[in-house]
Amino acid sequence: MEVHRFSYRWSGQSSIYTGDRMDSSSSFLDLYDFRLRVSAMYRERNQALDGGADPAATHARFVASRDRLFARHPQSALTPEQRAAFTGLDYFPYNSAMCVEGVMDSGVQPERREVATSGEEAMPMERVGTVRFDLGRRDYALTLYWIDVYGGGLFLPFVDATAPDETYGGGRYLIDTVKGSDFRILERSLDGWRVELDFNYGYNPSCAYDYRWVCPLAPAENRLPVRIEAGEKKFTA
Repeated sequence: MEVHRFSYRWSGQSSIYTGDRMDSSSSFLDLYDFRLRVSAMYRERNQALDGGADPAATHARFVASRDRLFARHPQSALTPEQRAAFTGLDYFPYNSAMCVEGVMDSGVQPERREVATSGEEAMPMERVGTVRFDLGRRDYALTLYWIDVYGGGLFLPFVDATAPDETYGGGRYLIDTVKGSDFRILERSLDGWRVELDFNYGYNPSCAYDYRWVCPLAPAENRLPVRIEAGEKKFTA
């Protein structure tokens, strides 16, 4: 199936490719396989950290696994030409100060939003909570969204003061459960959740690599007025 740019409708995923990759049943199986592999990467990361593994070494293994997916997998966000020259994604050095504890606050009134994307159509989302955290002895909060399409999923994007010079101007993602990226949960109870917010795992949306991907961008309310010198940098082909 070939879908031309801006002729799509959101159908249960947080990024839409508007080129010609989804033109056979095998392409959908490839997409499913890609999501399984991403989910496994986050699960293995969480298990390693829960077992006391070194955070910097765990992050290095995660980055290496992600590089392999980008280099080899048919559902890589890179074009064939980009893959041919690919030597790895560019990250800030691992920064332990950018790994903090967040507290989920779901005591907010759900509110439907139309979140801007890199395309012409907005994506429907529901504001479902905030994640509050301390960074550099100052308190911050990010809005947590539910992607309001079939299947749904939690979504936590952010943009910071390194954008647009050093990081993608449309923001980066910490969590997008539709695509397999997930929290490391420290405590889950009826009274609330404590989660790890490790900005070293902040990553670019697919549209940062190829304009034919259409992705939701970080809303203004999730703009952090500080430099997050951690995670993935701006992609240069």
